[in-house]
Amino acid sequence: MDLVVRQPRLPRPGETIFGHDFALVPGGKGLNQAVAAARQGGAIDFLGAVGRDAYGTELRALLVSEGIRVDGLDTVDGPTGTAHITVLDSGENSIVVVSGANAAVTVLDAGQRAAIAAADFLVLQCELPVPALVEGLAVARASGTFTVLTPAPVVPLPAGFFAGVDLIVANRLEAQELTGEADAARAAESLSARRGWAIVTLGEEGCVVARGGVALGLAPARPVRPVDTTGAGDTFVGALVARLAAGGAGTDAGAASAAGAAGADAGAVGAGTADASGAALASAAAPGTARARAEVSEDAMIDAIRWATVAASVSVTRAGATASMPTHAEVAAILA
Repeated sequence: MDLVVRQPRLPRPGETIFGHDFALVPGGKGLNQAVAAARQGGAIDFLGAVGRDAYGTELRALLVSEGIRVDGLDTVDGPTGTAHITVLDSGENSIVVVSGANAAVTVLDAGQRAAIAAADFLVLQCELPVPALVEGLAVARASGTFTVLTPAPVVPLPAGFFAGVDLIVANRLEAQELTGEADAARAAESLSARRGWAIVTLGEEGCVVARGGVALGLAPARPVRPVDTTGAGDTFVGALVARLAAGGAGTDAGAASAAGAAGADAGAVGAGTADASGAALASAAAPGTARARAEVSEDAMIDAIRWATVAASVSVTRAGATASMPTHAEVAAILA
């Protein structure tokens, strides 16, 4: 659950200032990404955990209301995860995550593993314990499921972890922390060097895209007047994966299905948390059926980035995280 305070600026150490608004908003990276993908036509399974409290009940109900399957969302003793968000009057935000029930997801159960194995795409965030991320990634790799990682918050990961990720989507600060590169293009090249794709998001500047260690260029943002940037990155990721799963232009996005793992504040397309940290777009392959590893062409990625950029631009013109996320019809109308 997101606890959001709007205020004019960040306080100095030891300083107390007044905020002028407070809101309790369903959210978390995994949940946000799941909702964003579902609104773009993706069929999503949400995997993770919520606590036995009012927040957990509300988050589960929200996922169900968005058409997201929650068979893999456990309820555990303890509080649901929370994100404590400061939104400045300029629209910029900063976030502190308290894991809560997410911390209980250290091992995946048989149903969660089956959902990942049947998925076309698995989306992971780092709000779940690392052992669960490692296991989810291993199941995906063995099953031919395309893997997407949002490395937030940045945590120590085992050697070789990134080699198993097909697409990394990081913001500028995360990319710099992971690679030591202040230049976004070099950071994207470094993140994509071991395998596949990397996207480094730059807010109003757009995003840098790299493949196989080579930067392909800057995809510009769509200019808008921001109201609240909370959830914009998650909207981008959810819309991007839903578009890839749908096959891009000319394909019915409603045909895509997804399986995800999340934690307690709430998750998204792939594996994550219910404050949320992941979700996965699922295929029609039967469990246990061997599939070739999904491949994404350059044309498909460019199309999906264009789609996701518009979705994210709409989200920042509205307050809130999930409340701000556009539908497939809204994005399609802008791009028509």
